[in-house]
Amino acid sequence: MWWKEPVTSIRGIGNKKAADLAALNIYTVGDLLEHYPRQDSYTDFSKVKNIGELATDGSKQLFKATVYQVKDGFNGRRRYTVVTVRDETGYANVYFFMGQRFMARKYKPDTTLLITGRIKGGRAAKMVSEATCIVIENDFEQALGILPNYHLAGNLTQKNLQAWIKTALAKAEQELPESLPASIIKKCNLPDRVSALKNIHFPQSWQALSEARKRFIFEELFLLQCGLLYYRSKNQEARQGLKHGVDGEKLREIIKALPFELTPAQKQAWLDISLDMQDVKPMHRILQGDVGSGKTVISALALAKAAENGYQSCIMAPTEILAVQHYETLSEYLAPFGVRVALLTGGMRAKERRNLLEELELGIIDVLVGTHALLQEDVRFAKLSLVVTDEQHRFGVEQRAKLANKSDYAPDVLIMTATPIPRTLALTVYGDLDVSLMKGRPPGRKPVQTLCYTEEKRNEVYAGVVRQVEAGRQAYIVCPLIENSEVLNARSAENVYDELMQSHFKNIPCALLHGRLKGAEKDAIMEGFSRSEIKVLVSTTVIEVGVNVPNATLMVVENAERFGLAQLHQLRGRVGRGSEQSYCVLLTPSDSPETLARLQVLRDSDDGFYLAEKDLEQRGAGQLFGMRQHGLPDLRIADILRDTEVIVQARNMAQSLIKNEAEWQEMLEFVKLQLDDRFQMIFNV
Repeated sequence: MWWKEPVTSIRGIGNKKAADLAALNIYTVGDLLEHYPRQDSYTDFSKVKNIGELATDGSKQLFKATVYQVKDGFNGRRRYTVVTVRDETGYANVYFFMGQRFMARKYKPDTTLLITGRIKGGRAAKMVSEATCIVIENDFEQALGILPNYHLAGNLTQKNLQAWIKTALAKAEQELPESLPASIIKKCNLPDRVSALKNIHFPQSWQALSEARKRFIFEELFLLQCGLLYYRSKNQEARQGLKHGVDGEKLREIIKALPFELTPAQKQAWLDISLDMQDVKPMHRILQGDVGSGKTVISALALAKAAENGYQSCIMAPTEILAVQHYETLSEYLAPFGVRVALLTGGMRAKERRNLLEELELGIIDVLVGTHALLQEDVRFAKLSLVVTDEQHRFGVEQRAKLANKSDYAPDVLIMTATPIPRTLALTVYGDLDVSLMKGRPPGRKPVQTLCYTEEKRNEVYAGVVRQVEAGRQAYIVCPLIENSEVLNARSAENVYDELMQSHFKNIPCALLHGRLKGAEKDAIMEGFSRSEIKVLVSTTVIEVGVNVPNATLMVVENAERFGLAQLHQLRGRVGRGSEQSYCVLLTPSDSPETLARLQVLRDSDDGFYLAEKDLEQRGAGQLFGMRQHGLPDLRIADILRDTEVIVQARNMAQSLIKNEAEWQEMLEFVKLQLDDRFQMIFNV
């Protein structure tokens, strides 16, 4: 397959150029063809004007002219080079600044240029800024058309990449098999593979470019969804599932005894889960609940349903603090009805641990709560039917599978997360799972009032903390760093703690919490805070998930501009967990309109899913959720925020395809014909 050959097989690419291409992750001829031009960065050289035809409205236009003279100038602030060009209809001055000046000085009088730039009116001649020039030699006709602009590295030029990609396209015209099933191409009205490659690099028209982009965006998302569904089907087919019965008397009693009525969102989520558990096909569901939406009680009902049917279940949490909280909550809800709940942690005494594991293997324990300790080989269940993981993105895929493999059957899998993920992103990151969304908060909880202040209000903010403590409440102070950094100009938890202990909080019991402390130290501090012995907790983001102290009514976030909106929303969710009015104060040294406008979004909304969408817009999906940690391939042309409709379309088609064995086997062969091996790792082909 020629597309697997190294780039050095193309004439003009030696070792130095290959090294520059490697900086762009281009190693093979196929990589070169998939180095798509920058989005919205094509230059339309198909309509060339003369100077007299140029509109002076600041729009970008293209014209052909001859160099008249080149001069350097200074406008009182910075130096520039101006190239005066002319044709039979008039004159124009083309301005170059900074590094562009070096190139501009090379243009000699009488050199013919093809110029694109923003055109404004001038007193003596039209003014051209943001200009790009091409020297016309003997290839004026070839220079015309819609030309691509690529990301560059090292000493590469646009001409280099254009020439090499044309060579690769010539190979593709001779031999390049299709990479999508004919039925899919016809159903979606997509161009063939070779035509799409030609038109994404050197479009015959803007319409042809649009069709080519549509083809490759769909192809990436379709292959991704096929891979995720393949992974799911492979795991489901290995073992038979367990079928739970309909909700019985014990479950109805537990729901009736809850200290609150389930919200409509909770009732719908429980219906989804209960019906999944009643199917012999194993449940693979993610329960996305916004901060404070009451996910734990829904997991309690699922665990109770397993026990009611004579099976065991487990729930794995990312931290010991969160595992203890789950154990206490589940014991409160389930123990009065005869459901036996136990807690397994890494710090247990050997004898206590041995007794617990014996009871687990004998089937005496119904629900086991724990951390990563659940994954150890000596943790054996008698009859495991349900696996619940909390904050799953903190566990790898292998860890999730390892826990599920502790059953002779394929257990039901429920994943809970308070990290708000827009539905389309969930379909991509969790494409092998069904999704239940829970919005809203349980009755009795008031919305957290969010305030934003700049540096001069700091003393007033800390005085407010003291007032809350004097009223019998508790507070968090959250910092972006553990200790001072020479690189980042931000307040550290250590410095803030020392500073406050010597000033505002001199007579207040405080503690410092961060990730470098040993587990036992962290647990002791959180235990003291939970019992209200510690009134103010100065911390990093280790308190972001799972800390539940209803008496904490105030959070102050230092350097709030350094956090994403979704993370700030998570932090804010640590307060407002009781019936008292709670507050979240965002402190920032920045007074830039952009920063304050971004933080204003958080003030105006407590909808985690809306804030996650905003985070996606501002920071990109990779930064928001770290797609690479899920083992997913990079997307080179698709965008999971922009292409939401295509994701849904691709998923529906992938679901139809996987049901037809012949078409599915054909699909696996198509994966091998991709220009690179990004998708082969998901399909394991």
